[in-house]
Amino acid sequence: MTFSVTESVSALGTWVSGLRWDAVPAPVAERLGTVLFDVLAANAVGARTEGQRAFRAAWPAPPGHSPVVGGGSLTDPVTAAWLNGPATVCLEMDEGNKYAKGHPAAHVFPAVLALAAELDVRGPDLAAALLAGYEVAARFGRATSLRRGTHPHGNWGVAGAAAGCARLLGLDAERMAAAIDAGSGLPVAGHFDSALDGNPVRDAWMGAANASGIAAARLAVAGSARNTGTAARSLGELLGTFAPQELSEGLGTRFDITGNYFKRHSSCSYTHPVADLLIDARAALFGTAANAPEIATTTMEIDVQTHALAAGLDRTTWHNQLSAMFSVPFVAATALLHGEVTPRYTALLPADAPEIAQVAERVRISEDPDLTGKLPDNRAARITVRLADGRTHTAEAGNPVGDTDFQPFDRDRLAAIFAGLLEPAELRTIGAVVDAMTVSPGARALLAPLAG
Repeated sequence: MTFSVTESVSALGTWVSGLRWDAVPAPVAERLGTVLFDVLAANAVGARTEGQRAFRAAWPAPPGHSPVVGGGSLTDPVTAAWLNGPATVCLEMDEGNKYAKGHPAAHVFPAVLALAAELDVRGPDLAAALLAGYEVAARFGRATSLRRGTHPHGNWGVAGAAAGCARLLGLDAERMAAAIDAGSGLPVAGHFDSALDGNPVRDAWMGAANASGIAAARLAVAGSARNTGTAARSLGELLGTFAPQELSEGLGTRFDITGNYFKRHSSCSYTHPVADLLIDARAALFGTAANAPEIATTTMEIDVQTHALAAGLDRTTWHNQLSAMFSVPFVAATALLHGEVTPRYTALLPADAPEIAQVAERVRISEDPDLTGKLPDNRAARITVRLADGRTHTAEAGNPVGDTDFQPFDRDRLAAIFAGLLEPAELRTIGAVVDAMTVSPGARALLAPLAG
């Protein structure tokens, strides 16, 4: 059976409007809490960066009830969505979904949390809205195949933000579908090279997406939005192709949030299998006593074979943190030299990290069509390290660590990753919000401590 975009969006509207938290399966509820913990922690870490501090200082924030996470203020929901969205993604530590081909939660959670605080909704309604928004965003991500060169931030995910916000506003099925349709008609057409170039507008696309989700829901409340199958044209004709059957397949039985991935490294997810393999190579070739200058002097070449999406991240130099996180050579060199890829290293410029720059120049990347053919189930890579003494080390990984299909993370593992980046009190605050959400009588008091 085939469905038009309009029919599929109507099915989503019916499902979202009827979703009740007490009917959500326990494993799905648990995963939502883990995803929320990850997103809030990534937001709090991002809020500490110089760029996000400057962004907050440049943006007048009127008083309100919506927390600017880690920003020390409560403001209106649109301002909070605009400030929290970029902070969540600026260090590349937020979760993702390989079947959605991007980051559903970062498109949805800042908007839903901000609006929930303004409306002071009950905790179970907040949880249901977060889950609904994630699932709608992930399904739009599945349905959308973007044109080559289009970045997945800020386009298909707006429909999920609209769904989550409309769920908070208690819209019926018809107006829910209208909100989702409106969200799908508010995409950002951003080029992937903005990330490679290190242009922070790439982070701002997430602020725009979350704010647009709130706007789409408000349009539906006003009666100004209609379900006309907009995604077929905006996400389809203009930005790529659109497969509407993906929107409703397994609706209510398949929850895409349970198939997500979490990040071990502060870098684009396409670089993660390479980083994992080179951290292991470091231990195998050099043991625990080697230092970065020694490894840099000894390493003659790193050969990387990977899928088409990662093979394009081949720039061997970088000029700011964002461009570093989108360079396989940088990530490969950092993982081999230091055994980790964290904001501590991605913040360094080439002049400040001569060993990383030296080894990055020795990284060679190529696409293996066989690995490309394994997408999206496997995001694979193969590496060979050649040393001056003639030794080589070759290894392959089918997925990065943290993928649901390979060494998945739980909340304790995520807490350990973020423990080196946030104060213990901040992690306790985030954990307390997650633990209390589903029994909270009101979102304002629940979420306010996140402002710090």
